[in-house]
Amino acid sequence: MKALLSAAIVLGLCGVAGARNEKANPVGTWQCEYEIGGQKRTSTLTIKKDGDKLTGTMDWADQKGEKLKDVKLKDGVLTFSAVRKFMDNEIALDYKLTVEKDKF
Repeated sequence: MKALLSAAIVLGLCGVAGARNEKANPVGTWQCEYEIGGQKRTSTLTIKKDGDKLTGTMDWADQKGEKLKDVKLKDGVLTFSAVRKFMDNEIALDYKLTVEKDKF
């Protein structure tokens, strides 16, 4: 039986690998570093614009191409959800990131 857990995660540092813009613009590919339980982890966040809608995916070392849900940018704050799969568990992660030029 799969357990569904909700968690909030704060990314320590993300740097964009795309064009830099003075306005809050999350579109691009972001390399992220963060810590969980004192262990450093990395992930790749890709945000695209499809018309007026933001979409994206998240890649971790053991899980690629996880589609993001409810991607929104308001007042320089990017929010979205992603499901992290680990063994027989699915963990719903809610992200809230402040975009400042080329960093979260």
